[in-house]
Amino acid sequence: MRLDGRRESTNVDDRRGKKMGAGLGIGGVIIAAVIALLLGKDPSDALQNLNIGTETESAYTPTAEEEELASFTKKILAGTEDVWTAEFNKRGKRYVAPKLVLFTNSVQSGCGGASSSSGPFYCSADQTVYIDLSFFTTMKQQFGTAGDFAYAYVIAHEVGHHVQYLLGTLGDAHEKMDRVSKTESNKISVRLELQADFYAGVWANRDNAMFNSLEDGDIEEGLAIAARIGDDYLQKQAKGYTVPESFNHGTSEQRSRWLKKGITTGNMDDGDTFSPDYSKL
Repeated sequence: MRLDGRRESTNVDDRRGKKMGAGLGIGGVIIAAVIALLLGKDPSDALQNLNIGTETESAYTPTAEEEELASFTKKILAGTEDVWTAEFNKRGKRYVAPKLVLFTNSVQSGCGGASSSSGPFYCSADQTVYIDLSFFTTMKQQFGTAGDFAYAYVIAHEVGHHVQYLLGTLGDAHEKMDRVSKTESNKISVRLELQADFYAGVWANRDNAMFNSLEDGDIEEGLAIAARIGDDYLQKQAKGYTVPESFNHGTSEQRSRWLKKGITTGNMDDGDTFSPDYSKL
């Protein structure tokens, strides 16, 4: 991506180096939720059972590579601010940007405590995106794909959940999820995640229109990582087989397709993942 000269968002809370104190009972809950959290699901359901810990300062010196990733992340966040402010303005709405928290190892969020193994996540309780920058290294090692647009897609997906929150989609979906069976709840979750993928694509389209930010190969990077975080791909890697009724983020094909649709159309109105029959997603 072409990011030279781009501004960095100041809407960032840098908590790197802070540690969680006693009382962070995340063990089994995080292990059970790690796949969902890794892919961007609002973790409030899994985290609500955690004990609240406290954050304490500790000496911390980031590497030069990490500082580059921090700058990159802030620039991508700034891009989402510019794009979504413009998109909301078109519709006579006001975009209130989310905060982004950078952390190392563990963090306390409005949704509870979480560790870096949780992966990036959005917490609607405090309207904040949380990310440990080491996730990008893990992503490269675990999924065998990397690149600045692949990283940007992860950030834009989480911001996509914030867009859903502002539009009321996220709250409505979570309310419905509380009233139905686990299988039906998973289907609603898939609809949320695919729409967040679509919104990430819309961001990429509009950011490129504003700043000429995309380079050759960028879109392919994004589609590659989207394919590797599909529920079917992850379950086959972990178990050797799939359990479709447990899917809560969508298949590799679905995730790639909805991301590509957002990139292609650049129109957030084309991202209705709730009206179609589930089998048609």
